Amino acid sequence: MWGRVRRIGVKVADGVRTRQRTGREDRPHNLFEAAAAYVSARVEGDQERIGEASGWVSPEALSFGVNELACRAVVALARERDESPRTVARALLGLPAA
Repeated sequence: MWGRVRRIGVKVADGVRTRQRTGREDRPHNLFEAAAAYVSARVEGDQERIGEASGWVSPEALSFGVNELACRAVVALARERDESPRTVARALLGLPAA
């Protein structure tokens, strides 16, 4: 029985090793790449790129990546403006100062 399992494993491993990776398209996208592509496409109103980026990762992963991007953007703007992240976030959303 184990010999049979081993032979199957060897066939799978050989198939993986012989596949040629020819470029970026063969590499899976990570959630941060998907989030960056998705947000930039949304800003530009490019529906085709929005759909493409949405398919790179699960909806949950995309949501996490977009959230992480938003957090990092607010922190970067806050440092640049020498303001608190709360002030910057409220200003970006058009909310009155707290």
